[in-house]
Amino acid sequence: MENQLQQSAQRKKGKFIAFEGIDGSGKSTQVQLLTKRLKENHIDCYATMEPTHAPIGTYLREILMGRRKADPRVTAFLFAADRLDHLLNEENGIAAKVSGGTTVITDRYYFSSYAYHSGDMPMDQVIRINEQSQEILRPTVTVFIDIDADTAMERILRNRDHQELFEKKSKLAEVRLNYFEAFDKLKDTEEIIVVNGNGTPEEIAEDIWDACKHHFPLRL
Repeated sequence: MENQLQQSAQRKKGKFIAFEGIDGSGKSTQVQLLTKRLKENHIDCYATMEPTHAPIGTYLREILMGRRKADPRVTAFLFAADRLDHLLNEENGIAAKVSGGTTVITDRYYFSSYAYHSGDMPMDQVIRINEQSQEILRPTVTVFIDIDADTAMERILRNRDHQELFEKKSKLAEVRLNYFEAFDKLKDTEEIIVVNGNGTPEEIAEDIWDACKHHFPLRL
């Protein structure tokens, strides 16, 4: 009986899907496409992003755009704090949404911190400062859209009128390698899907759907 109650509670929870990738990988587009697909299939769905638009996230955006300066270690801790607020704030905390049955799709989560900040401090330390987020809400699945740094820079220069702090070819190449290092470190505790990001948005969306649709067997 207890197992049946646990299984029933688990079914009522929403899924939590985190999209990852270096800048220019097309994450934001894929978040929109997956959200649209789920809503069309009558799944209660909420799309969000990090850094957030809450006070800490807004300050981080100023740093990323070069309008404020901060030591990289400070930035790493600010991202961890913004993530906790993203999970727990009373207005639209995503932990409560998932517990209440809403499927949440986020553009970046803690693997972004592991990949982007481990150039300035040991990756194991970055993982430790994000432990509370791991304990509160681990992604049902993390979707990594993989492109190389050359492709990323071509897209960034073509589609944006400014470059952010990390948007340099050498940095993006380093970050991509850091992602794979983090995936290897956590392969026993995380479900990670790596998708080739070089196709059309529609082709990539189909690859993503094929890889994660098994998480919605009772609804679709």
